Amino acid sequence: MTNKIYKGLNGVCVDTTELSNVDGINGILTYLGYNVDELLDCNFEEIAYLFFYKHLPNSENLNLFKREIKRNYCVPQDILNYIKDTGKEDHPMSLLRTSVSMLSSSYTSLHDNSTDNLMNNSIKLVAQVSTICAAICRTNGNKEIISPREDLDFSDNFLYMMFGKQVDSSMVKTLDLSLILHMDHSFNASTFTARLVASTLSDIISSVSAAVGSLKGPLHGGANSAVMKMLLNIGNVDNIDEWVENALSNKYKIMGFGHRVYKVLDPRAKHLKKMSHQWGELTGNTKWFEMSNKLEKLIYDKKKLNANVDFYSASTYYSMGIEPENFTLLFALSRVVGWLSHIHEQLDNNKIIRPKAQYIGEMNKKYTSILKRG
Repeated sequence: MTNKIYKGLNGVCVDTTELSNVDGINGILTYLGYNVDELLDCNFEEIAYLFFYKHLPNSENLNLFKREIKRNYCVPQDILNYIKDTGKEDHPMSLLRTSVSMLSSSYTSLHDNSTDNLMNNSIKLVAQVSTICAAICRTNGNKEIISPREDLDFSDNFLYMMFGKQVDSSMVKTLDLSLILHMDHSFNASTFTARLVASTLSDIISSVSAAVGSLKGPLHGGANSAVMKMLLNIGNVDNIDEWVENALSNKYKIMGFGHRVYKVLDPRAKHLKKMSHQWGELTGNTKWFEMSNKLEKLIYDKKKLNANVDFYSASTYYSMGIEPENFTLLFALSRVVGWLSHIHEQLDNNKIIRPKAQYIGEMNKKYTSILKRG
């Protein structure tokens, strides 16, 4: 009897989680019981704390958590040297993957999965990923790497390291909001990758390195970079109708639309759309928002596809002065919290992940010695 095949594990429930829920029918994203819409006045550290400790922090909790992140910002010099030497030649996500892997030698008791040690290493990794991502952004722009500042909170410090100066509070708030929206999304490809590696009882560095490799793909985290490159290729709002007709007739994939789970508008997209509009007005250049808005309406009218999280994050980041090749780094900057939280959850009640496959190859072939093969 032939087993039913669920290509891409579509619709297959492989485990339970209490971290996030994606309601694709009603367009609701929930973090540990909270509708994400209710959490957008928070900062990055508050929601990272929520994922790590399963409850929102009070002021004392938050200050201690921030202090722990800040004291772990610095990364070994050999990693920064590697980024300087290789940054102009390799993909930013490849640099991140290798840099994360290089961190393993600086972690003590990496295979000790006791609660305290796992948490300490996880907080350290979140902090260090921010410094690595900023260093890669600087190198991509042919600029000197900026050292972190322990007096600055997470988003403020990251933007300082990226731009070489302390930025306006509105930019910090935008990044906080974007990082919260990208922090977790149930068993997406990169998160499942992290859990899969963790299920073998490998260490968190190996698990996160693998997740970074998964996020790099253009069908996952690389999609927002592809959206901005698409907008740049279209050029201006007057070209959109002709471009869409050509894309549809030639069956080109239009990036930033549709979702494996959401059957309605991605709840994260509505917030990023507002930010895209706000940043267009702040910079006096609403072109990218206007193009995105028209493209969104046109694709929905023609294909009934909704914009996803990648679509408006592209024009938001670009309006903030961030280059498209660095967009996926910002995704990783946030999602590392989700990956680590899922690793913790996997290890709490672990069973190695080992799906089965249906063999469709030949059977009962006869072996022939190499002396007799024609």
